[in-house]
Amino acid sequence: MISTERFVLLFSLVMVVVFVTAIMVSSKGLGIEVAECLPVEKTFTEGRVSKLDDHTYRVYYVAGMWSFDPAVVEVPLESELDIYLTSKDVVHGIHISDKNVNLMAVPGTINNTRVKFHKRGEYQVVCHEYCGTGHQNMLGKIIVK
Repeated sequence: MISTERFVLLFSLVMVVVFVTAIMVSSKGLGIEVAECLPVEKTFTEGRVSKLDDHTYRVYYVAGMWSFDPAVVEVPLESELDIYLTSKDVVHGIHISDKNVNLMAVPGTINNTRVKFHKRGEYQVVCHEYCGTGHQNMLGKIIVK
């Protein structure tokens, strides 16, 4: 007969394997990718949007107390955005509504991800990391025409 301690240990190990497998299968099914962190010697200090072709854009976001630069980004329908994010002061976060985008803005590093917009509308960009007393006002938007 198996002892209680061995049973609990074996059960725990099986549950860990089940949970890790469930996370991997779910992330693959939802298309979740881990954001890449690009360390550089000197990060960019001004936000901008660069057009690569008709449907591909690069957005360089600079998070600062208490705004995103650029605050408003306009792109056409079916556009793919390569988002690069850095911070000029403290740790911030960026979340794009209705999209699976959640990045940290850390001073001295650049995080990036890619997102495609299939529906017209306004997508709110919010800071999800408490960054001081004006945190609630840290908003931006992406307008898909």
